[in-house]
Amino acid sequence: MKHINLPIDIEVYTMEELSQVEQQLLKAAIDATQNAYAKYSHFRVGAALLLNDGRTVIGANQENAAYPSGLCAERSAIFAAQSQFPDQPIRTLAVAARNTEGHLLANPISPCGACRQVVLEIEDRYRQPVRILLYGTNAIYALNSMKDLLPLSFVDECMHP
Repeated sequence: MKHINLPIDIEVYTMEELSQVEQQLLKAAIDATQNAYAKYSHFRVGAALLLNDGRTVIGANQENAAYPSGLCAERSAIFAAQSQFPDQPIRTLAVAARNTEGHLLANPISPCGACRQVVLEIEDRYRQPVRILLYGTNAIYALNSMKDLLPLSFVDECMHP
């Protein structure tokens, strides 16, 4: 038997250490938490995407009593962007969340498995990485690709050896 070590490279920033563009994107994600429909969990998530052409697209989680019918903030933003601007790759994804009391989370949350797979597919589709910014009031995590969060990834190259 042998072991394989798959390290994850996460940069940790304060808001002031980020570029103005990334700060604005995180603020858009924070603002987007107010658009969440979180009637059941009361956990509000906002996402903001920076497209290659400089446009920003936001999304927020949308819940439903039939839980599988809801949608995460990341995927609502991605699907909106892909529907409206299918020729524009996503350069950066920013995510922020509020707890059940309405406060921004102290520590960043990361995308669920379904959202990770969707972002991975976007990277594969456009052949470029998506920078991920995960907001917390104590720290902001930055990753340079979804492959950092999903190192054994399932993408098209896996299906066609």
